[in-house]
Amino acid sequence: MNYTHDLNALEKRFGDVFGKGGELRFFDAPGRVNLIGEHIDYCGGRVFPAALTLSNTVVCRKNGTRTVRMFATDLGIISEFSLDDIDAARTLKWGNYQAGVAAELAKLGCRLEGADMLFDSTLPFGSGLSSSASIELVTALALLSLSGNSAEMTEKLDRVQLALAGQRAEHNFCGVNCGIMDQFASAMGKADNAILLDCATLDYSYIPLRLGEYSLVLANTKKKHSLGASKYNERRKEVEEGLKLMHEALPGTEDRKNLCDYSEDDFTAAKRVLDKEPVIRNRTEHVIRENARVSKAAEALRSGDLVKFGTILKKANDSIRYLYEVTGDELDAMFEEAQYFDYCIGSRMTGAGFGGCTVNIIPAACADEFCRELGSRYEQRTGIRPEFYICSIGDGVRELTV
Repeated sequence: MNYTHDLNALEKRFGDVFGKGGELRFFDAPGRVNLIGEHIDYCGGRVFPAALTLSNTVVCRKNGTRTVRMFATDLGIISEFSLDDIDAARTLKWGNYQAGVAAELAKLGCRLEGADMLFDSTLPFGSGLSSSASIELVTALALLSLSGNSAEMTEKLDRVQLALAGQRAEHNFCGVNCGIMDQFASAMGKADNAILLDCATLDYSYIPLRLGEYSLVLANTKKKHSLGASKYNERRKEVEEGLKLMHEALPGTEDRKNLCDYSEDDFTAAKRVLDKEPVIRNRTEHVIRENARVSKAAEALRSGDLVKFGTILKKANDSIRYLYEVTGDELDAMFEEAQYFDYCIGSRMTGAGFGGCTVNIIPAACADEFCRELGSRYEQRTGIRPEFYICSIGDGVRELTV
C-alpha cells in the first residue's frame, strides 16, 4: 500500500470531480495504533496509543451552497448532505461519519458552510486502525476552518474538543458507543511519541517511542471488523454489569463510576461474587488487569526496556483473546504464526478486534523478511493474503501547507 498522498495528483482529481477554480485547502488526520490498553477506554482506563503516518487527507473548498459534497478516491462515489437537514444523512452508505461530525459542530454553535470535499485514504478500512476517527477529525477541522468561524469559537474548539465531537458523532449519529481513545489519538498525536491517556479525566502525557534498531510492523489480517455489527456494544453492556457486581462485592465503593477505578487487589477481593457470573468475571478481570498492564508497559518504554515491553504486549494478547474474547480465528492465526520468529519480541492484536491488525516489534533489519515469511505462513493457514505496514509515528490532525 502507498503510505503517502500525492497532493498535486489530488488537486487535479479534485478539479476533475468538482471543477477547477477557487481556493483549495488541504487537511490531514492520522489513524492510530494502540500499543496496549484494549477495550478499556470506555471503562475509564489508561490507554497507550500513537498516531500513524497512515491517514485520511481531504482537499476542499467552499461551494457557496448549504450542501456538503464528498468524493472518496478509493470508492469513486459522491455522497452529499444538506446542512439544513443533516439528520437525513444517517442513511448514507458512505458519508455518515462526516455528517455526524457536522451535526455535532452545529450543536456547539459553529457556523457551517457548504463545501466540496475529496477524501483520500492510506488507511485500510476495517483494519482496526481507526479510519473512522481519522475521517471524523479531518472533517471537523476542515469544516471549522472553511466556514469562517470567529477566533473565539476556533480557540474554544481546540483539538481535544474536536476529538470529543468526533466521539459524540459515533454515539449519536452512527450508533457505536465508542470510547475516546481513537479520536483523541487522531487529534493529539505527536511524531515519534506515544500518548499515555487517562480516559476518565483526559489527562495525558507524551512518551517518546524510542525503538532504536527495532520497527513497528502492523500485520493486517484482511478480515474486516465492523464495530456496529460486532459484539462491541455487547461488551459495553457486560462491563457495565461487571461494575455493578464490583459495587455489590465491595460495599462502600458505589461512588466508583468506572471498572478501572478498581485495582487488581480489589478484583481478587471481589472474586467470590464475580465467580457467580463467569463471563462477567472474565470481562472484568481483563479490564482491571489490562489497566494495570498499561502503567507497567509505559514504565518499560520510559526505561528503554523493549524486551519487557514486548513481553507485556504478549500477555495483553492472551487476556484480550481468552478473557475478553474479541480476537477470532484470523487474529489468533496471525499472532500464533508471529511467535515462530524468535526475533519478534512483542506482538498482540490492536483495535476493536474480530479482525483487523496485529502490532509487532521486529528488528528493523528483519522487517522485510518478517513480512514475507509471516505473510506466507498466514496465507497457508487461512487462505487469505495479508498486508503489512512498516510504520512511522506521526502528528495529529492538521492543515497541510502546499
